[in-house]
Amino acid sequence: MVLRRPNLRSLSPATLSSSILSSLPSAQTFSNLSPDFASSTLLSSLSASFDFLCPLSSRPARSSPPAPWLDDSLRAHRTGLRAAERKWRKTRLPADLASFHSLLSTFSSSVSAAKATFYHSKFQASASNPRKLFATFSSLLNPPPPPPPSSLTADDFVNHFEKKVDDIRSSFAKSSDTAGPAHTALPCALTSFSPLSPDEISRLVTAGRPTTCPLDPIPSSLLETISGDLLPYLTSLINSSLTAGYVPSVFKRARVAPLLKKPTLDPSDVNNYRPVSLLSFLSKTLERAVLGQHSCYLSQNDLLDPNQSGFKTGHSTETALLCVTEAFRTAKANSLSSALILLDLSAAFDTVNHQILLSTLSELGISGAAHAWIASYLTGRSYQVAWREAVSAPRALTTGVPQGSVLGPLLFSLYTKSLGSVISSHGLSYHCYADDTQLIFS
Repeated sequence: MVLRRPNLRSLSPATLSSSILSSLPSAQTFSNLSPDFASSTLLSSLSASFDFLCPLSSRPARSSPPAPWLDDSLRAHRTGLRAAERKWRKTRLPADLASFHSLLSTFSSSVSAAKATFYHSKFQASASNPRKLFATFSSLLNPPPPPPPSSLTADDFVNHFEKKVDDIRSSFAKSSDTAGPAHTALPCALTSFSPLSPDEISRLVTAGRPTTCPLDPIPSSLLETISGDLLPYLTSLINSSLTAGYVPSVFKRARVAPLLKKPTLDPSDVNNYRPVSLLSFLSKTLERAVLGQHSCYLSQNDLLDPNQSGFKTGHSTETALLCVTEAFRTAKANSLSSALILLDLSAAFDTVNHQILLSTLSELGISGAAHAWIASYLTGRSYQVAWREAVSAPRALTTGVPQGSVLGPLLFSLYTKSLGSVISSHGLSYHCYADDTQLIFS
C-alpha cells in the first residue's frame, strides 16, 4: 500500500494560500523572528494547512509508473479496448473478436504515434542542453534499473556510505595544518550578501525544477503557484539568513537515496550504489540566493579555474574535449609526443574537508557574513537514508558537500582549485570536468 492525496488535483491554490496566511503571524512580526524560528514557523504552517485540506489516504502500490505519453484520450481508448476484450471473452462471437482486434490495432498505432511525438518533443526541447539530451538517449538505449532488492536495508546503506568515506579519509596523510600555505591578500573581497528584493526572490523560486522530496511540507509545484502570496515571508526568511550569515537548522537535513551506478550492475551489492541527497525546495531556493552572489563575485574577479569545464555557464563536456584535443594538436604541430592520464576522485563530493574549503574561501577574499554563511551551511548537517519503505536513523555529516545541492558543485570546484597549481608545478597541462581530471604531458 502507498499513501496518496486523492483530492490533490481539485485542491484550490487560493484556498491553500488563504489557510496558510491565516495561520502565520503578520509579515512585520515574521520579519523580526530568528532564521530558525521563522523557518520552522513557515514550514509548520505549510504542512498543517496542506494536511488539513488534502489528507492522506492509502491505495495499492502501482507496479510501475504510468507512461508519460499516455494522455486522457489514450486512457479512454484503453478502457474501451478492455471492455471489448471482456465482451468477446464472454460471448466468443466472431463479430466481437473482430471488433476487439480492430480496437487493439488502432490503440497500438495511437500509442506508437504518441510515444514518437513525446520523444520528438523531448529531443527538440533539449537540443541545446547536452546533459538532458544524453539522459533522454540513455533512457531509450539502456535497460531500466532493476527493482530494489529486499535483501538490503536502509541501515546497510547508511553504514556503507559512512564507512566508505571514513576509509578514504583515514588513508590521507595525517596533518595538523589543514589551512595550507599563506597566500597574498587579494584586492577584492566579498564580506556580506546584498539583501534581495521580492521580485528577485520570486525569480529564484521559479528558477529551478519544482522537484519535491519527502522533506517538503507541500508539493514544490504548488508552492511555486502560491509563492506570490507568501512572498513577504519568503523574502524575510531568505534575507535574514543572508544578513545573519546563518543557515536555519531545518534546511540542513537531507534524505539520501541510494542510486544504482549502472543498470547492469548487481543490485544486491551496496558497493554498486552512490548516494544522492534529496533536499527541500526552500533550502535549494536559499542556496540559489547565495550561489548567484558568489558566482558574480568570482566571475567578476576572475577567480574561477579557467581549466574547469564543469559547473560553469557556457562550458560542458564539449569544451573539455576541445581543450584536450587542442593540447594534442598543438603538441603534434611542435613534433612532440603526448600522454594522457585520466584521474577520477573516489567519493569526491563526500570527502571534501570543511576546514580546507573554508580556508580556500578566505584566500579568495570571502570573509565576514559571507564566509560565516558557508561555515553555517557546512556544519550541523544530518542525513537519513531512505530505502524501499524504511528510513535510517539520522547521521551527522561532518565532511563533504551534498550531492544534489545547488551550492555543492561550486564549492567543490573551489575546493579543488589549488589542484591546478600543483599539477602545473610538475610540468603538466591539465583540464577538469567536475571531479574528472585529465593530465596532459608533452
